[in-house]
Amino acid sequence: MPVAASAVYFLNLRGDVLINRLYRDDVGGNMVDAFRTHIMQTKELGTCPVRQIGGCSFFYMRISNVYIVIVVSSNANVACAFKFVVEAVALFKSYFGGAFDEDAIRNNFVLIYELLDEIMDFGYPQNLSPEILKLYITQEGVRSPFSSKPSDRHVPNATLQVTGAVGWRREGLLYKKNEVFLDIVESVNLLMSSKGVVLRCDVTGKILMKCFLSGMPDLKLGLNDKIGLEKESEIKSRPTKSGKTIELDDVTFHQCVNLTRFNSEKTVSFVPPDGEFELMKYRITEGVNLPFKVLPTIKELGRTRMEVNVKVKSVFGAKMFALGVVVKIPVPKQTAKTSFTVTSGRAKYNASIDCLVWKIRKFPGQTEPTLSAEIELISTMTEKKSWTRPPIQMEFQVPMFTASGLRVRFLKVWEKSGYNTVEWVRYITKAGSYEIRC
Repeated sequence: MPVAASAVYFLNLRGDVLINRLYRDDVGGNMVDAFRTHIMQTKELGTCPVRQIGGCSFFYMRISNVYIVIVVSSNANVACAFKFVVEAVALFKSYFGGAFDEDAIRNNFVLIYELLDEIMDFGYPQNLSPEILKLYITQEGVRSPFSSKPSDRHVPNATLQVTGAVGWRREGLLYKKNEVFLDIVESVNLLMSSKGVVLRCDVTGKILMKCFLSGMPDLKLGLNDKIGLEKESEIKSRPTKSGKTIELDDVTFHQCVNLTRFNSEKTVSFVPPDGEFELMKYRITEGVNLPFKVLPTIKELGRTRMEVNVKVKSVFGAKMFALGVVVKIPVPKQTAKTSFTVTSGRAKYNASIDCLVWKIRKFPGQTEPTLSAEIELISTMTEKKSWTRPPIQMEFQVPMFTASGLRVRFLKVWEKSGYNTVEWVRYITKAGSYEIRC
């Protein structure tokens, strides 16, 4: 359910009302008194940003020296409410020259009332894009004398963009060299047993784009996802070509993606914003290619000695390599002395985190470096407690490798002038929560 806000209040730190706007008649005008009495005066402002008083809920957030309070009388989406506040503050800052505080509100209260009427209708959030709102709310805010941010240029072709066609991009862009940079960045989350059995594994990924394209281009992105390939073969009446296909879960897109075409054709089509943006996010839970396998062996020799042997195998191709590999091997708190040998990289004992930290700057594929260590422990007179072994943790980055197997099959650019484009595609896999029990 959306926000359905009954009222919005802007208060200073003393609780004085700077601006308020009632959107519905299901709450009284004295709701701000309840907020001051039951929340501000009881010193509970920092405990929880959501409070219920009587039959109403209060969502509040402090920005600079101003409290923004949303009052709702029904079960509303809290995340949507706070998202509205963040976007509204960004909108106000774009009008006020980057400042949002009590002085900025007092100097621009007429403009704020006009904006509040546009960005929320009967308690439901509307368009909060500064680029679009500045097309028809042309009044300039009173800027702070400390702000040096220049005025934003008005976007041409107001009719086209106010209708929502391409509100994220302005016309008239021109580049000498038309380029598109596409990065697929994935994080691997793993929990593995000491015997190499995968207990939990998933991949969270995002596709980042940076576009420097002239005019109003239309882009089409093809991936090796299962649904998209099946739909393509159905349209072309051809069997699906052999090759790995993956199944994407929990996919979310940037607002520029044409969802109607995606639902019907299963293709990612869009008119991109200018510059850098996040095109989509996704998650993979099946068929994950783990970049590393860790085989630990830890032996406790009595109460004062331990032997640690850890083998790390890189599973990716021999022509690839990982960068910044860090393996953190936990040891007991009563560790007194360590001695170790490694076949690659460097290792040291870090007493602040009770770990042996093994660093390998460049880790080639299909290799198996090892670490062997002898640990001397401090003998204590108290009753021995069994050491609860924390998991081994890894950090790494593997360029040109995707744990999910996601690949870009094509990236097509159409523009009415017919210019040539240069497309760059990069892949990188990094460690999320990559843990191996020992």
